[in-house]
Amino acid sequence: MNLSSTSFNGTFNNSFTILSHPENINLTFIWNSSSILKMQSTPFKDRVSGFTLIELLVVIALIGILAAMLLPVLVKAKIKAKGAQAIGNFRNITHGWHMYSDENDDLILPGRFGKESGGSKNPKNWYEVGNGLKYRPRWVAYLGTQAGVFPFKSPSKSNDRQDYDHKSYINPLRPIWKDERNYSFGYNYHFLGNGRFDSTKKNYVNFPVYRGSIQNHAGTVMAASCIGTAAGFKEIERAGYSNQGKKYNAEGNHGWSLDPPRLTATSDKGSGDRGSPRTAVDPCMNGRAIVAWLDGAVNAKTPEDLGYRRDAEGKYLDSGDGATNRYFSGTGEDADPPVKK
Repeated sequence: MNLSSTSFNGTFNNSFTILSHPENINLTFIWNSSSILKMQSTPFKDRVSGFTLIELLVVIALIGILAAMLLPVLVKAKIKAKGAQAIGNFRNITHGWHMYSDENDDLILPGRFGKESGGSKNPKNWYEVGNGLKYRPRWVAYLGTQAGVFPFKSPSKSNDRQDYDHKSYINPLRPIWKDERNYSFGYNYHFLGNGRFDSTKKNYVNFPVYRGSIQNHAGTVMAASCIGTAAGFKEIERAGYSNQGKKYNAEGNHGWSLDPPRLTATSDKGSGDRGSPRTAVDPCMNGRAIVAWLDGAVNAKTPEDLGYRRDAEGKYLDSGDGATNRYFSGTGEDADPPVKK
């Protein structure tokens, strides 16, 4: 017994009591003149309150369990809130789709107009984006301009890799994906207008396309959140986003162009270069992609809801059981993408 932690109560005539705080008991010793006869113990009536080490460890463990249970819920709620903001931003831009057709004799805006000879030095490759001329802008810049939302503070007549400046063009779930090439939203360019030249360099792959050819606006995808050419890789093989980057396995690479779920051996893909991997939707909103439809609706769908198929390692397939282009073709029926000769 540690006497430094005890106190003595009583006299040394017949007995004394030791107040032993660690054990919370009174020890009373009774003796005669030569030896201790017996020892009695009684509990404190007024026990000192507090937590034992075991009790503290239990509380800490419970807090950890609760935190582990709540964290995924909080993360999902945060993603949902940002997703709602992304849907609002996207809707502001896509309102310009019909406006463009109204002002251009029913012509549907292509994903990008074809590149004329001379590159950025040829004025034929400069297009109005509301507050100036821009060298070969992508589809979203036109739509935003039609809706009165200018994409660039200072449009460039020589640079086609500018970052979008206006917040309406930014996906809050992919806030750094601002490069107009490596972008977070991809256009259904295969069926709505592919302004790339075919291998003969004489014809466009699929342009012009007119609004009257679309039979099912409510069931046709205009654009959707896009993971770019990283879709053609297993999830473990993908690299992070790179603004101005060119690596096929990087998320967002060539994200401005969205390939439909089912592709053929002759289909245009991704960057348009021979050997390019495919692009596909990005399920950035709790496993769902943000999708804009031709009737103006914007909502969230899983890749499989839209007809895509993925293998067990997350790679998007060019075909597969159940793969269909019915939500991309404009007719409500499955159809092969226009052929790149």
